[in-house]
Amino acid sequence: MKVVVYSTHHYDKASLENANRQGGFNFELTFHDAALTEATAVLAAGHNAVCVFVNDQVDAPVLKVLAKNGIRVVVLRCAGYNNVDIKAATSFGVTVLRVPAYSPYSVAEFTVGLLLALDRKICRAWLRIRLDNFSLDGLLGRDLHGKVVGILGTGRIGCLVAKAMKLGFGCNVIASDPFHNTELQSVGIQYVDHQELFSKSDILCLHCPLSAETHHIINADSLAMAKKGMILVNTSRGGLIDTKALIAALQEGIIAGCAIDVYEDEASLFFRDLSSFVVRDDAFQRLITFPNVLVTGHQAFFTQEALGAIAQTTLQNLADFDAGKPSPDMEV
Repeated sequence: MKVVVYSTHHYDKASLENANRQGGFNFELTFHDAALTEATAVLAAGHNAVCVFVNDQVDAPVLKVLAKNGIRVVVLRCAGYNNVDIKAATSFGVTVLRVPAYSPYSVAEFTVGLLLALDRKICRAWLRIRLDNFSLDGLLGRDLHGKVVGILGTGRIGCLVAKAMKLGFGCNVIASDPFHNTELQSVGIQYVDHQELFSKSDILCLHCPLSAETHHIINADSLAMAKKGMILVNTSRGGLIDTKALIAALQEGIIAGCAIDVYEDEASLFFRDLSSFVVRDDAFQRLITFPNVLVTGHQAFFTQEALGAIAQTTLQNLADFDAGKPSPDMEV
């Protein structure tokens, strides 16, 4: 099977080639650093499959070009598939496969790290030390112990964060999810509705997928319900947060701090070096000026273990598809 890999970085190539070799898959992999768009979809000509990432464009026009060029399957080396038009894929006879789980520890651990860095102002302190400024003024943090931590979405990652905050830091953890996790309930974590989650949480962590129902779940109305001084952490999907509403809440002091690893318009920014260019996203530029906002570039997943697991599952999905085996990762 010939596979074209879009949005490739050196670490993607290394992990996929290693998995291809060690797993004995023997796929013919072609790597492109370009993102998948309607214009670049022609690069898939002569291949059987395409491999994409979170910000690649897999809508109806792109899928039409892919299908016309003989593509039978699209594999995502990620869990989220909000960038894929599943209905269009079905109509064009293109199978879509994803990686539903790789290393939930990578994202869960990074979530806790972001929270600690924001709450204890670690980044600001590090910058001061480099300037020989050893003053503690402006670096006052808060204990996490005893705080109410809200978890919106208790899948694999949300579950790990909830247990870390409850059992590791001694927080009072509450959660909201259509599906209640009995493991969390057994350690005393209570499920509540959204209104109670927002009104009681000192810290709110987002761990839900992006869908029509969750798009901008953090908006002006939900932020109006928030407990004043709440800290918001998002390591799941940027589209969960209405950036303009978040900026307004920061300006009004409703939100005491925000740590995000994802951004709703990140496709034109993240995973590239733009240090020599003018970034024209006014909302993003405004957001990063706040001293109580910490932004990273979608790196929560980025561990050796996660990359290895993603590559292995991605190629196994292709092998199973090629062998006609049903895949538990299929979304259509």
